[in-house]
Amino acid sequence: MKLERISQNPILLPDPASPWESANVFNPGVVHHNGLFHMFYRAQGQDWISRIGYAVSTDGIHWNRLRQPVLSPSGHPLERRGVEDPRVLELDGAFYMCYTAYGYTQAEDGLDHFGGGTITPMIARSHNLLTWERLGPLVLGEDNKDHVLFPRQIRGRYVALHRRRPQIWLAYSDDLRHWNPAEMRPLFGPRPENGWDETTVGANGVPIETEHGWLLFYHAYDQEHVYRFGVCLLDLEDPSRVIHRPQEPIFWPEELWEVRGDVPNVVFSCANIRVGDRIYVYYGGGDHVIGLATCSFQECLDYARFG
Repeated sequence: MKLERISQNPILLPDPASPWESANVFNPGVVHHNGLFHMFYRAQGQDWISRIGYAVSTDGIHWNRLRQPVLSPSGHPLERRGVEDPRVLELDGAFYMCYTAYGYTQAEDGLDHFGGGTITPMIARSHNLLTWERLGPLVLGEDNKDHVLFPRQIRGRYVALHRRRPQIWLAYSDDLRHWNPAEMRPLFGPRPENGWDETTVGANGVPIETEHGWLLFYHAYDQEHVYRFGVCLLDLEDPSRVIHRPQEPIFWPEELWEVRGDVPNVVFSCANIRVGDRIYVYYGGGDHVIGLATCSFQECLDYARFG
């Protein structure tokens, strides 16, 4: 199985007239709500600080975008260098955004320093998709990202995926604000014998609930730093159990704007949403523009079960 790119790609480009999205637009999260596609995308402009923009569409292909970001760095040291890679979902009557804060750590000397703990997984909540309340971090003090919530509680608790390099991990919470590090467990990691996912793995968009399990899209890269996507199936009531993980990838860089771009050989997705009998996979190409690839829901599920 392989995802199919749409002919209209890329579907969103930088805006050269904008001070905050003139350089790159990429890595969008998308939610389908009330018949509309709502996109939240990472953007970089003249200052190279990442902000999160918003666009809306009736067909998932042609977009009207807001001219101001909906989430910008707060001024806290953790976010001083940007807010990145949103993954958005509807849960318990509200919308939640898992985004990565990129910043500095502050040492005892009072100065900002690069190093471990500058990449922090954050969660925010909204009731209107435009204004967002920060709930806080999933973890602190370590470089961690690629986090995403499951779209419902499992056994009465909230569950999230996150990445402690090089593995995908699970985390649990009672209130979406407090995540007990002692309960965090690795889900799966790279397969050195497999080539394409031999180095690092991380979650893509929100897991899709099916009668056979959670359909999870994930990304990986090899020693040449070429990104590819794979899928797997997790148990519905115990997502720590991987039911099946196919050996082959379903997507990889091929177009010029994926192979080159601001960062070469990158396809990176934060959204894989089911609309009817199709799955829409939105992704950043080359850390520069946004593309869309689709597949049949049933074909993808069959591949995750038996591929």
